[in-house]
Amino acid sequence: MNNVTRHNGRPSQTKDGKTASLWCTHTQQAFRSEPRNLTVRMGATAVLRCEVLRASGTVQWVKDGLLLGPQRSLPGFERYSMIGNPKRGQYHLQIEKTLLEDEASYECQAGRSDSSQAIISTTAWIMMLIPPSKPYFVVDMAAPWVAGSKYTVTCIAPDAKPVADITIYKDGVELTGAQSFTMSGSKDKLLNTHAEVTVTAVNSDNGRQLACHAQNPALFRPVETTMTMNVHYPPQPPVILGLEREEVKERSMLMLECVSHGGNPLATLHWTKNEEVLSTTWEEDAAAQKSSSILILKICPTDNQAVVRCESANLVSQSPLSVSRKITVLFEPAEVTLVGSFTATEGQDLNMGCHATSSNPPVQIRWWLGYKELNSTGEAMEEGDNGGMTTMSNMTHRVSREDDGLKLTCEAFNKGTHFSKTQFDILNVYYPPQNVWLDTPPPDVPLRSGTTVRLICFSTGGNPTATLTWFKNGRAVTDALRQTSFERGVARELILVLTASDNMATYRCDATNKAKKIISALTKLKVQFLAVSMKISTKQEVLRQGQMLTLECLSGSSNPQPSIYWSLAAVRLQGEDQPPRKAHFGGVSVQSSLSLNLSSQHHNKHVICQAYTPVLAEGANTFFKLNVLYPPEFSPEQPVQIQVLEDDMATIPLLVSANPEEVSCIWLHRRERLVKEGNLRFHWSDDNSLKIKNVTRKNAGVYTVKCTNEEGENQASIMLDVLYAPIVKAEKDPVLVNLGETADLICVADANPIISGMFSWKWLGEGEVEMGQETQQDESGLLTIHDVTRAHAGLYQCSANNDIAPPATVDVQLVVQFKPNLQKGAQWRKVASRGDGTTTAEVVCQAEGIPRIDFSWEKNGVRIDFENPRYEEWTVREGSFHTSTVRVVNVSTALDYAVFSCTARNSLGEDSLDIQLVSTNHPDPPSAFGQVDVSHDSVTLEWIPSFNGGLRQRFRVRYRWDQSDSFLYVDVFPPGATTFTVAGLQPVTTYNFSVNALNAMGESAYADNNAVLTITTKERPDPEGVPTDVDSDSQSASGLPAYLTVVFTVVFGVLLVFNSVGCFFGLRWKRRRGQTGGRGSSVLDGKKNKEEGCSHSTVSNSNKYESREKINAAAQRTLLIDSGSETDSNVYESYAAESSHYYYPTGDYMPPLSPLPEETRRHDVTRLPVDPHSHLYEDVRDRGLYQDILSSTLPSPPCLFDHRLPHLRTELRSKDYPQAAERARDARQPPRDSHLPFEQRGELV
Repeated sequence: MNNVTRHNGRPSQTKDGKTASLWCTHTQQAFRSEPRNLTVRMGATAVLRCEVLRASGTVQWVKDGLLLGPQRSLPGFERYSMIGNPKRGQYHLQIEKTLLEDEASYECQAGRSDSSQAIISTTAWIMMLIPPSKPYFVVDMAAPWVAGSKYTVTCIAPDAKPVADITIYKDGVELTGAQSFTMSGSKDKLLNTHAEVTVTAVNSDNGRQLACHAQNPALFRPVETTMTMNVHYPPQPPVILGLEREEVKERSMLMLECVSHGGNPLATLHWTKNEEVLSTTWEEDAAAQKSSSILILKICPTDNQAVVRCESANLVSQSPLSVSRKITVLFEPAEVTLVGSFTATEGQDLNMGCHATSSNPPVQIRWWLGYKELNSTGEAMEEGDNGGMTTMSNMTHRVSREDDGLKLTCEAFNKGTHFSKTQFDILNVYYPPQNVWLDTPPPDVPLRSGTTVRLICFSTGGNPTATLTWFKNGRAVTDALRQTSFERGVARELILVLTASDNMATYRCDATNKAKKIISALTKLKVQFLAVSMKISTKQEVLRQGQMLTLECLSGSSNPQPSIYWSLAAVRLQGEDQPPRKAHFGGVSVQSSLSLNLSSQHHNKHVICQAYTPVLAEGANTFFKLNVLYPPEFSPEQPVQIQVLEDDMATIPLLVSANPEEVSCIWLHRRERLVKEGNLRFHWSDDNSLKIKNVTRKNAGVYTVKCTNEEGENQASIMLDVLYAPIVKAEKDPVLVNLGETADLICVADANPIISGMFSWKWLGEGEVEMGQETQQDESGLLTIHDVTRAHAGLYQCSANNDIAPPATVDVQLVVQFKPNLQKGAQWRKVASRGDGTTTAEVVCQAEGIPRIDFSWEKNGVRIDFENPRYEEWTVREGSFHTSTVRVVNVSTALDYAVFSCTARNSLGEDSLDIQLVSTNHPDPPSAFGQVDVSHDSVTLEWIPSFNGGLRQRFRVRYRWDQSDSFLYVDVFPPGATTFTVAGLQPVTTYNFSVNALNAMGESAYADNNAVLTITTKERPDPEGVPTDVDSDSQSASGLPAYLTVVFTVVFGVLLVFNSVGCFFGLRWKRRRGQTGGRGSSVLDGKKNKEEGCSHSTVSNSNKYESREKINAAAQRTLLIDSGSETDSNVYESYAAESSHYYYPTGDYMPPLSPLPEETRRHDVTRLPVDPHSHLYEDVRDRGLYQDILSSTLPSPPCLFDHRLPHLRTELRSKDYPQAAERARDARQPPRDSHLPFEQRGELV
């Protein structure tokens, strides 16, 4: 690096090694602080300090020799930035979220300036500390380990810097003898650490963990991974639980549990009884490290002396382990039988026998009569089933009357089970009855009427048993229950539901049997009862509102005396009581009177009289229904507001009451009476409710109803609220907003009701945009879009929905205003024209922006004076695109070969472009040469034209098949076409294609740096798929019918003659005018040249030549090009490469201008044609893309195509030939020698 001073603490020196002058010393920049080496953990923030004294040059950082740039934000390095106070010369380099790639050498440089040499700091290094990734084990754990075996365990800590240290632990204890080595990691500079250790498996290792810890300086604490060991080992011998004694009682449930501890896996268990398998199921308890199996046996006598065994084993057991136990069963006799008769008379002897079947141990037989034990007269034993013994006993007994009904029991007692088995029967001894008694309530205890009372009569003694009969006041009671027997006698129950007649009544029970002896018992009941009757009476026949009513209430007999209470609709009233009187059933009667002031609320109400007895906490009731006459009254539930949907039927209910009920009502709205006659929309129902058909919002308001009956009149008012669907409109349309600002789109709804959330917004444009924030303020819906971009421009739809159909919508246009953006592709930066003073050049500048753009022009930095007749400027606007064209008349090499600077301005900003006017030359090579389609005998190619050299260019395709040494050439027709089909090829053959451009001055190199496009044709299709039309042979190689080719040739010939003649006379007229008019007529000459269609066209000398430069990729739309052949005919052209849309300026195509606003500025006079259909911001009205059309005032060229030739017209407008009009003009205006520059005409430029 020349003239660079590296700062090292010594005086700065120049390139030749001499010390700088004293003047330079005062202005020489120097480092106040320099960067130093840093060691940083990954992800941390690193700061390299650099502070420059007297900084005058550009300060920037160098990373591994790469300059990071002078801007403090360091574009392209999103984690890098320069921080500090630049006024103090602080240019510290900050690196956020450091990564491994940041490990490099860094230098701080201050560039050379007018007053100082460049300086470079000492080199500083950033060293990164990278923690290892989570370590992992490499060990074969697919099969469990076996106790006593040895295994190798490897732990790997990957991708660390510096290398990680590994420690391996078993159950928290560090394993010694581990060997470590390193290997390269997944990235450069990263290392993997491997550690190996040998482990001998033991029983206690099962379920314990192996842990691997990895540590390096980048970690505050080690990272860890663990692995659980699975070690197999045999279980311990099993044990049987639950059989503490070998003796077991029959019918008991014996639960035996076999438990085997330890083992991995846990042991399998199974049970056998007398070598017969009983169970093969078991449970495993991993927490307790045991297997267990429960065997449940219901013990029976056949299990006596049985042997039970449990066996255990697992996968590593050499042989099963077992334990066994013998069972002794204690069982009782299955049956005990009594033999003999159980009926006798008093004093007779009974002979009985008792036999017990086999039991273990043998039973002892005992005799019982009731609770008295009798002696046996003999006993014998014999061997029985299942190893038991049978027993037999005899007994003789003399009966008495006391033995009647006693049990004679034979008891077989087993000493082993401590359980007795008995057999008994009842002795029947005949004797007369003995006693009768009653079970009744006490006579002095009062009972409540309605209570259910049970009167029971008992009789004991006597054989057969006595017959019982009930009597009330000496009369037999027939509804007593049937007589029942009990252990020592009989009983008969009488169930009574007490009534007033049971008060002090006598109930008697008589008992008798075959001995004809009657024994009796009797009782009396004390009953409390409510009034047996209630009655209300009055002397008044007609009741009216405001009258005083007197009621009399009389209660029947009751016990005890009641109190009279009056009530009306749950309201207690005070009456006047009279002295009580005696009544039947031993009760009393009470009377009371009540006075009541009547109102309408009393109508149809019940006045209740209650005779209440406090002792019984209950009373008898009766009521009197009031029939009160009153005028109409409206219910408190009468609605005061009714809601209804517009166009529905509105029903206003009328809740009115009156007595008499015959009521007549009239309705009033806005003080006018509603009548049925003449208005079919109003209807009254039978209950005088008002119905309005097809209700409208005009029907809303207060309705008054007046009702009348024989007693008087009353009225009420009801509000009718009509709900209707919204009608919405935009508060402002269009809405104008500058790029990056906030846009507020507001729509206002007329609706009822206005509800929350009734507004929604929708984007109506193409693609998707980020919608803004939607809010609502009463009847207004707002869409607020912050940081507006050009993509937000377009139509938005506001929808209002208050849940009443249909929703309403309105469209709001958002216009985004932005500063000018000039088209700056290569074709816009250069325009060619001859400098012989006879040609006219057009320099075109196109910008996109809103609002209106104004253009200013400079030539070589000096503003162009458009008062000069050699310069003419006009502006054409197409939507948001504005095109300014400067026409240079009589181009001069010395005066006009210069740089024209175009500046586009509007209220938001400006943009500039330099355009160079140069001499004509051969064209530049085409680009983007590629394949469009291929068939068995043709290939369709396309390319993008480059600069035409200022002359009309044409194209030539060169091709050959891959086995040929020579090329074939074909000129593209029409000459300006950029898509061409090469026909007449062979099927399944590989061809090499190239294309170049030619004009009158020569030809270009081949497209894409002489690239060759290799294409193989397809196979020939099936014969049945080939058309057999006889006219197919008349087609030319280019696809045109033969007769059209002839017509084409004739038409072009005629046009060529007319063009030559017109140009000849035009040149003569121009020279004659030039001799007479001088410079003052140059502008007029230019107009005449255009009007006469001379071949000195300014189109070929414009920088707005045909190109496919992508100038509006964000729009992603196709270009609409007017074909010019029919008024309603359009051709849509799109370029599909990389799914992007391209824009094709039409170049030489000059159709008549559409009636859009156009500015023409000549001699500082601006005229703006008025178009009633145009709009200042019509470019955002979703019109599609805009045509790029030159602002030429030439008349429309004569129609090139005969409308009688539809095939020709269709082909020239097809998508393969989007520049149809240009090709037509190319065909009728062949190159002339006058278009050549002076070099080729032998003149000096």
